[in-house]
Amino acid sequence: MAKPASSPRQSARVVQLRKGATVEMIRLTCPDASQALKIAESFGTAVVDSDGIRDLHERLITETADALADGLGDKAMQIHLQRIVGAYVGSAHGAGQFYSRAVTEARDATAKAANDARDEDLDGPVGYDSAAQRKREFAADIGIQAHSLRMAAEGAVAAYAQVIGDTWKPFDRPVEQPGTSLSRKAAEAQISAFD
Repeated sequence: MAKPASSPRQSARVVQLRKGATVEMIRLTCPDASQALKIAESFGTAVVDSDGIRDLHERLITETADALADGLGDKAMQIHLQRIVGAYVGSAHGAGQFYSRAVTEARDATAKAANDARDEDLDGPVGYDSAAQRKREFAADIGIQAHSLRMAAEGAVAAYAQVIGDTWKPFDRPVEQPGTSLSRKAAEAQISAFD
């Protein structure tokens, strides 16, 4: 049986991008200064110096760029700071997502504990907190951590804008296709040279 004639047009290849975390994403998931203060007051934890964390990280990145200025060109500096700031933003975003899950679990446990007909959610023995209380305290701790990392990320983003003169944006990298081996990719590249 004869093979169907192939089309002279080359097939378009769609490249999927893995989206990086953005500053907007961390602002949606991590507590802001007023919410962090409310958490600290409600749970009796330390109040973090939000502005101090932000300012320190802004100075840290700016001073690092100043120290590297003689050794790096403009493009190299931009790439380096892109990666550094991306790490701060990614860390804060991960903490924010973890905080959101912890809050959901604390709310669920608290709602279950409010139901008098459930024996498994009753308070623990005298001197021990209930499971719901432990989940609320855990969520509060994670909330303060997420807020602190948000402030560090915002400081790094501000420093990037100051040093580079442009707004930081996440690097969106192509998604590797699982199952495509390196030798197969090499073979495809070599064959495409004949087209």
